Amino acid sequence: MHENDDKNVLLYMLAGVGLGAIIGAAAGLLFAPKAGTETREELSGKLKELKHKTEEWVTEQKQKRTAQVEAALEEVGV
Repeated sequence: MHENDDKNVLLYMLAGVGLGAIIGAAAGLLFAPKAGTETREELSGKLKELKHKTEEWVTEQKQKRTAQVEAALEEVGV
């Protein structure tokens, strides 16, 4: 049951990040007093930043999971 809870938390977190990115991009496009090219460049930069942060987070989570599995295996004596 603990594993399912972790998967649900991850799913909700990723859904929240995705929804936040979509809402932020839409608001930026609607309210930006900039030229289209400037807006596209800014959005591109923000999406790259979001991608980088997401990749870092995923890597961090994988490392945590690996450490947990290794600790569990040591407890069992494998």
